[in-house]
Amino acid sequence: MSQNIPGPDFDINKNVDIFTVNRADDLAAAPGQTHNARRISGVSKENSAASKIWFGKVYTGPGEVSGAHHHGEAQTGGYVFKGRGYIRYGERYENIAYMEEGDFVFVPPFMPHIEGNASKTEELIWMTTRTPDNIVVNLEDQDVADIEIDYRS
Repeated sequence: MSQNIPGPDFDINKNVDIFTVNRADDLAAAPGQTHNARRISGVSKENSAASKIWFGKVYTGPGEVSGAHHHGEAQTGGYVFKGRGYIRYGERYENIAYMEEGDFVFVPPFMPHIEGNASKTEELIWMTTRTPDNIVVNLEDQDVADIEIDYRS
């Protein structure tokens, strides 16, 4: 069995000066926003010493659908914290993936997509992380197919 024993040069106080706790009541809207996808920064360069990550919550109201967008060079990981959501992508945004509470999703860099709440009665909350930052590129005048959405509540 291997043990991790600190060496003589171990600094127990390394980086304690930049350790940050951001309280829920103090969180602000993230710099990058998309219609019907309200982003709140939990850990970001705006509220901590973080320089290569953004981590926050994204709120979408009952039945709401975001505008088309992508996240530039950012790799995005999402977790459905509350509710049931979907992501539309591909040609005319005709592909759709539904996600339930507890599901994770990876959205690759530069992938255009639309996020939606698959409930008409419950709020959708995503926990989202991006590296290197919360890059948001909103896309205008997109040709979006009219497809049926599977609303469950």
